[in-house]
Amino acid sequence: MNIIDDIKNAFKTANIVEKIIYINVGLFLITLFTKPFVTNWLALKGNLDVLITQPWTLLTYGFFHGNFIHLFFNLVFLYYIGNLFLSFFTKKQFLNYFILGILAGGIAYLLIKPMGVLVGASAGIMAVLIGLATKIPNYELRLNLIGGVKLWVIALIYILISFAGMDGENSGGNIAHLGGALIGFIYTKQLQKGLDIGKFIENIIDWISNLFKSKPRQPMRTVYKKKNINRTPTRKETTSKQKQIDTILEKISKSGYESLSKEEKDFLFKAGKN
Repeated sequence: MNIIDDIKNAFKTANIVEKIIYINVGLFLITLFTKPFVTNWLALKGNLDVLITQPWTLLTYGFFHGNFIHLFFNLVFLYYIGNLFLSFFTKKQFLNYFILGILAGGIAYLLIKPMGVLVGASAGIMAVLIGLATKIPNYELRLNLIGGVKLWVIALIYILISFAGMDGENSGGNIAHLGGALIGFIYTKQLQKGLDIGKFIENIIDWISNLFKSKPRQPMRTVYKKKNINRTPTRKETTSKQKQIDTILEKISKSGYESLSKEEKDFLFKAGKN
């Protein structure tokens, strides 16, 4: 088995969080050779006029990263928080949170119209983190050298860091984090009320997935045509038929052919063919 087969097998057996990580790593490697293309066509620009001509960038920006450090810390955090998330939500809901976070982060970014471009999965990860912290705020994570830390504390730290960074060089990125955090909070609150606001994303993903699934072939059925079976009439049937013919012939001899009824003419015609 070569390395390509190993990668395929690892991806196939991975859970949804790990698959998102593999996809991000793979796209980052591609970016190393196609950075101008990614920047021009897949990164989100802070300009609504450009968004109109490149609407897909509102989603695609969340799967690319500017550098290895950015990628590494994002994906390590996603691995731990994402797998904890799956203990309380479904894998489809994970995708809903992640993608809604990216979309909400992109919209928040566009509101301040910053210079440059936006890339990174941080907004999606923030949606997952805040959504989980809203559901189980007092869940305690055991951290090395620190000990137990409640999930709401970790979520609050990330939010405060994002607020503090809004005046810095990465103001656009930090506002995107807050957009993702907001939608994560709203999503969980709505789920607790019985409303899944991310269901439409799940439906779109299912529809796209079904496009690439091969439909099961219908088994071929053999149709047997009924054969015409010539049954030999019984002696009783033959005698009865002959008596009816004789009666009709006698009627013809006395009153002529025109005296026969339509039924008698038809019967005589059919009898003559046999």
